[in-house]
Amino acid sequence: MHVALNAQLLAGQASYRSAGIHHYIDHLLRHLPQAGPELRLTIFTGAGQPAVPGAVMRPTRLPTGRPIVRIFWEQVLQPLALARLRPDLLHSLAFVSPVLAAPPTVVTVYDLSFKLMPERFRPAQRLYLNALTAYSCRRARRVIAISESTRADLQRYFGLARDRIDVAYPGIEPAFRPLPAAMVEAFRSRQGLPARFILHLGTLEPRKNLGTLIEAFASLHAAQPDLFLVLAGARGWWYQDLLRQVERLGLDGAVVFPGFVPDEDLPLWYNAAAAFAYPSSYEGFGLPVAEALACGRPVVTSTAASLPEAAGEAALLVPPADAGALAAALERALRLTPDELARGPAHAARFTWAATAAQTVASYRRALHPTERRRAVAAPRQVQGS
Repeated sequence: MHVALNAQLLAGQASYRSAGIHHYIDHLLRHLPQAGPELRLTIFTGAGQPAVPGAVMRPTRLPTGRPIVRIFWEQVLQPLALARLRPDLLHSLAFVSPVLAAPPTVVTVYDLSFKLMPERFRPAQRLYLNALTAYSCRRARRVIAISESTRADLQRYFGLARDRIDVAYPGIEPAFRPLPAAMVEAFRSRQGLPARFILHLGTLEPRKNLGTLIEAFASLHAAQPDLFLVLAGARGWWYQDLLRQVERLGLDGAVVFPGFVPDEDLPLWYNAAAAFAYPSSYEGFGLPVAEALACGRPVVTSTAASLPEAAGEAALLVPPADAGALAAALERALRLTPDELARGPAHAARFTWAATAAQTVASYRRALHPTERRRAVAAPRQVQGS
């Protein structure tokens, strides 16, 4: 089986763009050859991407990091390349397949934020994603969602049959684990971090509910002046509003904004935190929740969308906009026992990139072999990590 994969969304260098979709694509590609050794893999990428052992790389010289150029490549140049290559299957790794003639397709959808939170997208971008994602999903042989929540959204908003959608959760890398105390203390010293702090990690934008988190932290800090809040991540368009809220609540110096955190440092940031807070109102999966649990940290997250799937029974859950409930849950999280904290790594161990790749290869087989599809429909449904 010859599978072509559109991986043009891979980021060219480490930045906030390397998070989320880029992280998922990168790790999936590394594990696909082992999951499907019988597959011939051809990967379309932008310039400068490292080779994937066991796959043929087809880089373009066009600057597909620019959205308009990437769309031109996807809709005009990709069909021409596919006509020459003639693969058995095309896997569109992010939302959209070419409108023009193409082989049978599988398409991965991470979330429907462009439909549920349209204010976050420029009008042209929103129109493109709405129209082309719906078209691509309805045309695809199989659709891959990264959570049961996203699968339910695809059913609700695009009218897709449940048995055409497969779930392939993201994985947690082995680096995310409890680290030796001496290593963590050395990192804390290098970064100038306080002894006790609540960590949030992610782009600073409205759907993360950071205003609610700051409000909840204000009441905690009043009772525990040695407790700090660290909001780590790229500065989104909401950043100035957060600064004004911090100033209004008299929290200058108690709330720290360290900016973008490189991937290699993430396990140390999680381990250094007294607790991890992620009260987002919408996520396709919520990978930081599972990563923090893997590091053995107490986690408080929200009941919204896919976050209960990422958290399982190992984290405390609160409504996303309830500052009082969030403050109470954080106070409880800071007092969790070692036995309670041990649930985190056990739960996070269910999410592996090898499993993600295996689930993806299973989708390929269902797309091309009707008997595989019938067996998948007849088999009892098993939900990993929920």
